[in-house]
Amino acid sequence: MKRTVYIIVLSGMLFTGCDKKQKTTAVEALPVEVAKPVVKDVTLTRDYPGYLTAETSIDVVGRVNGTLLSKNYPSGERVKKGQTLFVIDPTLYQNAVKQAEAALKTAQANLVYAQSNYDRMKEAIKSDAVSRIQLVQAESNVESCEAAVNNAEAELKTARTNLSYCYIKSPIDGIADLAEYSDGAYISGEGSPVKMTTVYKDDKMYSYFDISDNQYLAFELLRAADTKIPQADHYVTLRVGTDGSKTWRGKLNYLSPSFSLTTGTMRLRAELDNPDGILKPGLYVSITLPYATAEKAVLVDNASIGTDQLGKFLYVVNDSNVVNSRHIEIGQLVDDGMRIVTSGLSPNERYVTKALMKVRQGMKIQPIEK
Repeated sequence: MKRTVYIIVLSGMLFTGCDKKQKTTAVEALPVEVAKPVVKDVTLTRDYPGYLTAETSIDVVGRVNGTLLSKNYPSGERVKKGQTLFVIDPTLYQNAVKQAEAALKTAQANLVYAQSNYDRMKEAIKSDAVSRIQLVQAESNVESCEAAVNNAEAELKTARTNLSYCYIKSPIDGIADLAEYSDGAYISGEGSPVKMTTVYKDDKMYSYFDISDNQYLAFELLRAADTKIPQADHYVTLRVGTDGSKTWRGKLNYLSPSFSLTTGTMRLRAELDNPDGILKPGLYVSITLPYATAEKAVLVDNASIGTDQLGKFLYVVNDSNVVNSRHIEIGQLVDDGMRIVTSGLSPNERYVTKALMKVRQGMKIQPIEK
């Protein structure tokens, strides 16, 4: 009787243990987030280092001799076209203008007298009061006086131009650089112009960058195929700084007609607006150039891709919720943190997105659809 009781109790314990083991096994299936790839059209790009230049930069020069009386702008500030930036002592050139004006009046008076004399000669010759030689001399004198007037007018124009050079003005709207000379310095610009400062027109900027010959050929092949980027969308994205959080959009407007024999590269240029003046000439930027469109690209979360000695891999989940490690070929990283998978994964398959360190080859999981 006791033996029967023991057998019943032992059997009950065995059944209870088996039931607990089954429950434990069911709980051991690790809950893991999984997702299917995103399929969409993606613009393919490449990044290049580049630099910025102002749309226009003009050296402001002194063209006359004299003492610099004043600098009339704050360095590094915006100036307007026609604004006076420097004044060179104009005394000598003012005197030259007065002398030229006096010489012109004298020449004009001589012309009036010569013309009047010639008119009288023409009347007198009708009655043979003067000789033909005298008439010719009078006519020649008029022509000489006309030439003297023209010469005097040219000298006066030159004198006034030189006087205007004493008041050095900005040729464009822009930002004026530091002055090369301080007040009181003697400027010797009459023989050879002397640089006073530089004005940068920076409401538009140019960004220059170089691509290699093999990349250019690859681009041309893609452009000839169905993946060609429409000309209306041929723009570049510029980033400044290490984080690249601030971006600008630029339009390609120049492609060099030849490659450099020294570097084997071709120069490109993009134009971009800079209304706030944030961008400065000489600034280095990162330029993202679109060159093709990948239709129906397979995208996965870049953080879900692992790396081993054989390359990149994903944990793919089959219909039985079993994890398998699979090597893949990857492409470009898209802006939203997704990575193109060029081979190794179909659009209908699921892959592990998180807990990569916890899953293993052949492990059965409890999938959580992302």
